[in-house]
Amino acid sequence: MASGCIFCMIAAGELPATVIASDERALALMDINPATRGHALVIPRAHSQDIHDIGAADLAACIAMAQRVAGRARQRLGAEGVNLLHSAGGVAWQTVFHFHIHVIPRYAGDPLVLPWVPAPGEAAEIAAAAAAMAGD
Repeated sequence: MASGCIFCMIAAGELPATVIASDERALALMDINPATRGHALVIPRAHSQDIHDIGAADLAACIAMAQRVAGRARQRLGAEGVNLLHSAGGVAWQTVFHFHIHVIPRYAGDPLVLPWVPAPGEAAEIAAAAAAMAGD
């Protein structure tokens, strides 16, 4: 447990949360600042800062739980879609530095919009980025 980490304290039962799913590696809880009805967070029980820090087994457990929560949103809340969001680093909007996945149910007419305007990229830059990122 990381000292002062709110999600570690929730996972340890030291702080209250509205938990909707739990297993030995992960738990899902309702976001107290929901973007839409049913917005939930999935966190690992063990502390890790973000996608770059989390172990493979904890990541797999979190993804599997996020999938289950997304299915519940569709089946039980009537969500027409779901966004999964993880932010790694302050520049990427991370505010709590304990790995978490937002499971955001989507409904026709909800207030959320894409944070960027999709537009074609420059082919040479796409190719250069791909070359830098390819392989192990």
